[in-house]
Amino acid sequence: MSCSMSDTTGNIWTALDGPAIAPSLLSVDFANAAPQIDAVLAAGAEMLHVDIMDGHFAPNLSMGPPVVKTLRAYTDAPLDVHLMVTDPGMFLRPFADAGASSLNFHIEACGHWQTGQIAEARELIGRIRALGLGCGVTLKPETPAEAIATIVASIDFVLVMTVEPGFGGQSFMEKMLPKIRALRGMLSASQRLEVDGGITPRTARQCRQAGADTFVAGNNVFGAADPAEAVDELRRAIEDQ
Repeated sequence: MSCSMSDTTGNIWTALDGPAIAPSLLSVDFANAAPQIDAVLAAGAEMLHVDIMDGHFAPNLSMGPPVVKTLRAYTDAPLDVHLMVTDPGMFLRPFADAGASSLNFHIEACGHWQTGQIAEARELIGRIRALGLGCGVTLKPETPAEAIATIVASIDFVLVMTVEPGFGGQSFMEKMLPKIRALRGMLSASQRLEVDGGITPRTARQCRQAGADTFVAGNNVFGAADPAEAVDELRRAIEDQ
């Protein structure tokens, strides 16, 4: 039996109101995925975060379009697809066709981004927009906020990696807090600021105070004895600010 959450038509990012939780399926028990997904959505998680890794850009392999297609057949919850891949352009259409609600790519996957030559990033943003999906750009821990200054106005959200991309269960990097503050200052009130990596109630509270409003949590949610209670704990942490 499929579970239902919300209408996924339109841009999920502009429809959000207040802090949001996006449990990361990188940490789900795939042998027990359906009840875990049901539990976090019933607890009020606004979307599901889907980490895509190619074994090259990030030192791990994860899911592909067939998994997203299966997820879309199971749930109408928004699917926030995070492309940790060397060539994000080749994956835009496959994941859109599979049922992604939004796509975000790494600025570091765009050639010559260090010198401010980000024509490739602009092209990717345009292609994601043409697919009718929400659009975001992601920054690795060592990438400065200024790297996306010239394109930030054209996206729905920024994702700040608060660990190195690749594996769940890593410790949160507190040195990312100044970057979160800087990015919040670059965004309009309607744009979202997402964080991913080592997110617990304590670190979510820190990120919320720094300006983040969307929280990706994998191991802390799906690794908990009660994923629904873990979502509730995160909610209390980010809404008390």
